Amino acid sequence: MTATAPPAAPAPPPPTPEPATDATPDAPRPLGRRFAALLTATGAANLGDGIVAVGVPLVALGLTRSPDKIALLSAATWLPWLVLGLTAGVLVDRGDRRRLQIAGLAARAALLAVGGWLAATDALTLPLLVGLVLAYGVTEVVVDLAAGAIVPDLVPRERLAAANGRVMAVQQVANAFLGAPVAGALLTLGTGWVLGVPAALAVAGALVLWRHVPGRYRRTAPATPAPTTPATTADGAASPDAAARRTSAWSDVREGLRFVTRHRVLRVVVLTGAVLNMCSAAYFAVFVLWVVGPGSAVGMTEQTYPLLTLGIAVGAVAGSVLGEPLVRRVGEVRLMVTCWALAFSLLAVPVLVPRVAPLAVVLVLLGLLSTVGNVISETVRQRLVPAHLLGRVAGAARTLGYGLMPAGALVAGVLATRHGLAPVLLGATALSVVAVAAAAALLRQRDVDAHELPAPAPVEG
Repeated sequence: MTATAPPAAPAPPPPTPEPATDATPDAPRPLGRRFAALLTATGAANLGDGIVAVGVPLVALGLTRSPDKIALLSAATWLPWLVLGLTAGVLVDRGDRRRLQIAGLAARAALLAVGGWLAATDALTLPLLVGLVLAYGVTEVVVDLAAGAIVPDLVPRERLAAANGRVMAVQQVANAFLGAPVAGALLTLGTGWVLGVPAALAVAGALVLWRHVPGRYRRTAPATPAPTTPATTADGAASPDAAARRTSAWSDVREGLRFVTRHRVLRVVVLTGAVLNMCSAAYFAVFVLWVVGPGSAVGMTEQTYPLLTLGIAVGAVAGSVLGEPLVRRVGEVRLMVTCWALAFSLLAVPVLVPRVAPLAVVLVLLGLLSTVGNVISETVRQRLVPAHLLGRVAGAARTLGYGLMPAGALVAGVLATRHGLAPVLLGATALSVVAVAAAAALLRQRDVDAHELPAPAPVEG
C-alpha cells in the first residue's frame, strides 16, 4: 500500500474540556477520561502479560532444565521486535492507533485460547510453547507501539512525564505485583489456566478501548504544497513527479531509521538502550535457574518465586510516582543516567550474595530505578519526535533496542551451559555498566532542550 499526503485541511477542534470544579490557575491540567480508559485497558492486558511472563517459564521448567532451551523462550519473546519492529512502526503511523491496539488484543486472545486448550489437554510441548511465545510477541509489537504513540494525543504536553509514569506503574503493578502471584495460583490449578485467563483479559482490554476511547488516532505527515505539474501525462500514465511524491512502505521505514540514527540525542539513548537490553536479556534468561530449583544457588520453589518478583512491582510503583518530581529537581539526563548506573550495578548482588533477603531488596530498587529511567527516556522521545513519525521512530528505536536481546539470551544460554551461571550473570552486569559510562560522557541536557518540538494539535474526541 502507498500513502500520499492528504490535501491541506483545517485542524480539528480540540475536545471538549472535562469539568474541573476544584481546579485552580496553578493546578496541572487533568489527564482526562480517555487516558483513564487507556490505563484500564493497559492494566487488563498487562495483567495477562504478567501471568504469561511468569507462568510460561515455570511451565517450561516442567518440560526441561536445560539452560539453552530455557533461554530459547526468552529469545522467542524478543525476536518479533527484531523482525517486525520497523514494519510495525509503519503500520502504526499509517493506521488508526486505537484500532490497531484493539485488533492486536483480539488476536492475542484467540492465540492464548488455543494455547490454553493445548495445555489443558496435555498436548503442549516445548516446541509448541516456543511457537506460542513467538506469536504472542508479534501481537505485543503492534499493541505496544500503538499504545506508546497514542499517549501524546490523550494528555497535555506538560503532563507527558506524569502520564508515562502512570502507564508504567499500571504495567508493573499488573505485570509483577498481580501477575506473578496470580500465575503461581493458576499454575496450581493447571497449565491451561495460565494461558486461558490472559486470553479473557485481552478481550477485556480490547472492549474498554472500543467503548471508552472515542475518536480517530491516525496521524499524517504535514500537507505538502499543491503540485505544479499534472498528476498524469497526456496518455493517462502517472507523471514522474507524481510517482516521486508517492511514498512506499520501505521509504517510511528508512525515514524512521534515519531520524533515529541522525538525531544527536536519540542516537545515544537508543544505542545505549540496545546494549543494556542485550545485557538484561542475557542476565534474566538464566536468572530463573540461579534462583529456582533444588540445584539452584538460592533454592526457591516454583510457587514462591513469583512472590519474590513482587519487589520489582513495588519499586516500579514508587518510581512512577517519583519520576515527575525528581525530573524537576535533578534534570532529565542526569537522573536517567544515574538510574541506569545504579540499577545495572545492583545486578551483581544476587550473584555475590545468593540469599532471598538481599535479592528481594535488589529487586525493589531495580524496579524503582529502571522505571524512573524508562519514564524519562519515553518522555524525551515523545517530545523530540514529530507526531506523524512516532510509530516509525518507536519501531526503529525498539528494533535497535530490542534487536540484540534474542542474541543476548541465546548466547547466555550457551555460555551458561559451558561455563556456569555466575560468569554469565557477572559478565552481563559489567558490560552494562560500561555502556552507561559511555552514555554519561555523550548525553547533555542542553541538547534535549534544543531539539524539543511543539506539541501536536489535539485529536477530536
